Amino acid sequence: MWWHISFATRYSSHRLSGVLFLDELPEFSRTAMEVMRQPIENGAITISRAAGTLSYPCSVMLVCAMNPCPCGFYGHPTRKCTCPSGAPARYLSKVSGPLLDRLDIHIEVPQVNFRELSDTEQAESSEEIRKRVNAARSIQQKRFEGTGITCNAKMTPAMTRRYCPLSGEASAMLEKAFERLGLSARAYDKVLKVARTIADLDNSEGIQTRHLAEAIQYRSLDRKFWQNA
Repeated sequence: MWWHISFATRYSSHRLSGVLFLDELPEFSRTAMEVMRQPIENGAITISRAAGTLSYPCSVMLVCAMNPCPCGFYGHPTRKCTCPSGAPARYLSKVSGPLLDRLDIHIEVPQVNFRELSDTEQAESSEEIRKRVNAARSIQQKRFEGTGITCNAKMTPAMTRRYCPLSGEASAMLEKAFERLGLSARAYDKVLKVARTIADLDNSEGIQTRHLAEAIQYRSLDRKFWQNA
């Protein structure tokens, strides 16, 4: 398997902190995957039985990973996919568009080549990354103080309009991406929230075009691989 696709969003049970990681996402039943749509969208799990209906708060992080096809080489720049005709499309179609649309970030993870593996250049340490993340979270805590909101991902539509204003150049960029990628209204909001978070990590008061461009890149996989599925 040469690469996998990762997705991330907010998901949980009883407001417990943690990460729910679903590896090989298409191997889960369609019912199991689709039942996650309500908790992802509403932040709550609703259970209905004959005796009554109960709702539980739900807000942990959901991370999923999958290959692009059963053999793992669909779309590879040098290796040929060995799956039968139509198999990659059937494999990808196990993950529905509505579920994919609810995931905040989509990342393609290509195979690491020898040059990258043998590179001795010192990368940014986990400690430095941790400092940047904590600084961004502090910005968001101050931004939403007294509102009951804890992070950008949970902003209401009104908050998104208030805290994610775009310059004319950035707005034109998002409009082109919206039309070219066929983004939904839900994806539009997610792009703005991710761009706001990228700007916070950059300690930037406003969302710059570079922040928006990076956020848009995280919404391209559903069009790259799923458009023909």
